Amino acid sequence: MTMTVDIRSIMGRGPVIPVVTIDNPTTAPDLARALLVSGISVIELTLRTPGALEAARLIAEQVEEMVVGVGTVLDPSQAVQAAEVGAVFAVSPGFDPDLLTAVSAAGLAYLPGVQTASEVMAARKAGLRALKFFPAASSGGADALKQLQPVFPDIAFCPTGGISLQDAPAYLALENVLCIGGSFAAPARFIQTRDWMAITGSARQACALRG
Repeated sequence: MTMTVDIRSIMGRGPVIPVVTIDNPTTAPDLARALLVSGISVIELTLRTPGALEAARLIAEQVEEMVVGVGTVLDPSQAVQAAEVGAVFAVSPGFDPDLLTAVSAAGLAYLPGVQTASEVMAARKAGLRALKFFPAASSGGADALKQLQPVFPDIAFCPTGGISLQDAPAYLALENVLCIGGSFAAPARFIQTRDWMAITGSARQACALRG
């Protein structure tokens, strides 16, 4: 998929962005198809395994309906690599102005992580209005985001980190949360056993979180 899209439009595609770590890249297209069947059309592949970029490439080439993102982007070279394999957006655990420059130059949408009000201010000063709140559960959870809303009414968040199917509704009920990121929509144990029907079932539960 070759396209330039706004990160807010990606976040608005559904209540959940599955955050996935792939060991075997050949399983990636089948995973993407299983998610699409459930109604999920965005995926974030973390750069935590050697095959992550190859997995992104295979999905981008074989499952064009899926919007592919690459996560755990830590340096500019990874942003370039993500663009080369067909990723549409990049996600980082924190905010780095140099990384913002590199991601923008690569033509990718960008979702950097923030944890504190100071980090939100720095990202906002750089022109960003959509951010990842990470790690969400250990940083105050939904209560923290609720307190940030009146201070930063123009910022939309995608909380990620430690969120389960059970506590997801508390996040999604907040007006400053566009979506959440989590592995519960595509559990690792189902990916490893290639249980695509189970993946579709989990993803459908995730899709149903917001009406």
